[in-house]
Amino acid sequence: MDEASNENLNDLPEELLLRILTFLPTLDSIQTSLISQKWRPIWSRVPSLNFPFELFPSYEPPLDTRQFFAEFIDRVLILRSNSPIHTFRLSFIYHDHYGSHVDSWVRSAITHLHARELHLDFFIHKDFHDEDTFNHRYDFPFSVLRIGFVEKLGLTGCDLTLPAKMSTMRLCSIGSVFLDRVYLTDQIMSDLILGCPNLEALELQNCWGHHHLKICSTRLKKLVLGYFYDSEIQETLVIDCPNLFSISFDCCAFDKFILKNASSLVEFHVDIVHLIDGSYCYWSKVVRLLLQAPNVKHLNVQNWWFKFLTSKEDSFPKSFMLYNLNLLELRTGFTQYDLVGMAALLKLCPNLETMILEYLFKTRADESLSEESLNKPVELSMPSLKQVTMNAYTGTEDEFNFMKMLIGQGVVLEKIVFVPVQVENRKVVERSLPPVVLYRKGSQGWKCSPDLSFSVLRIIESELNGD
Repeated sequence: MDEASNENLNDLPEELLLRILTFLPTLDSIQTSLISQKWRPIWSRVPSLNFPFELFPSYEPPLDTRQFFAEFIDRVLILRSNSPIHTFRLSFIYHDHYGSHVDSWVRSAITHLHARELHLDFFIHKDFHDEDTFNHRYDFPFSVLRIGFVEKLGLTGCDLTLPAKMSTMRLCSIGSVFLDRVYLTDQIMSDLILGCPNLEALELQNCWGHHHLKICSTRLKKLVLGYFYDSEIQETLVIDCPNLFSISFDCCAFDKFILKNASSLVEFHVDIVHLIDGSYCYWSKVVRLLLQAPNVKHLNVQNWWFKFLTSKEDSFPKSFMLYNLNLLELRTGFTQYDLVGMAALLKLCPNLETMILEYLFKTRADESLSEESLNKPVELSMPSLKQVTMNAYTGTEDEFNFMKMLIGQGVVLEKIVFVPVQVENRKVVERSLPPVVLYRKGSQGWKCSPDLSFSVLRIIESELNGD
């Protein structure tokens, strides 16, 4: 680094330097002490500690890497000042041999450094594990949180050791909890919620050990559930959170879903992958929870709505409408099958203003349509619609025909935005292309945004304006 660069860096205020270093792993922030005399003590005052094992220099054999990593963290915590930190983040491939090390790191972060956020990841990625490491799991000592100020807690790949009286502990500082790959019994879930009376955000991913999971809280506002699978157990999920604002189901395969007191629910997200058995069955069970959430304004869902038209058992009551919905994010294709389902959904949303379409790469062929469905024109009913955005536009004939349908039926009041991408082998390989906007120009028809180089857009412009 030349002298001029050193002078420029040294001229920056320390507050800005500390802010910059919070984005670096702690090992890298320590190395900046070599820049100049001014930088030498700064790393010890950075308000975050970030120890990613996956970025630590590797040694042979791998066990030596873990040993050097543990010694490095021990040394940092000894040399660092005791000024409070905001975030303590650790990723590590745990072994029982390092139990005392991890215990001391956690206690130091909570009791001495007064961390506001604590994130521990003992999984990282499957490539870091072998048969031996999967047999070693860290027991997180939940009781240590009583003497700290942790507001946001994230745990991955560990077990929870809850105190005997967890339900009466009242960890009032904790407002957000993220659990991934954690053994979570029905009782642990109940005690955890009772012990964190101010919990407002809860995310559970890849958890197991439950049978009749109940999430009941008067304070919870955001709930995210992902990758709950167990085909051999008839599991039930009960959600009773009267102040819940946002809920997300990502690949959840409970046998029974129950949603109570959902009048405050505004955001609703559901995504069930096509690859698992009974995908539509689980999807329909979740989507039907909308019957209990009359005030949803933002819906994010994949387009399997055609199946509702052919199933008397799953169909919504004729009186059901999503009157408050104004934003729809729909993962969909653009075949006749998809458009019939899309039209069925849109009939339920008379006040929809914005629709965002994400292209759905299908793993299975569409179901066969009846002769009537194949030949009947699809009519899109969207009287309040102002904007349609088509993300991941690849220029297929189906996509182009859908765009012509939007214009031809006059359902879009203001503009259509589509984001071109390049796709190879069903994967997006290029996202740097600029979005294209079609504006309605009153009686003049539609105009593309300026300086377009796509020849296809010239075709679209002439087609839409009937040239």
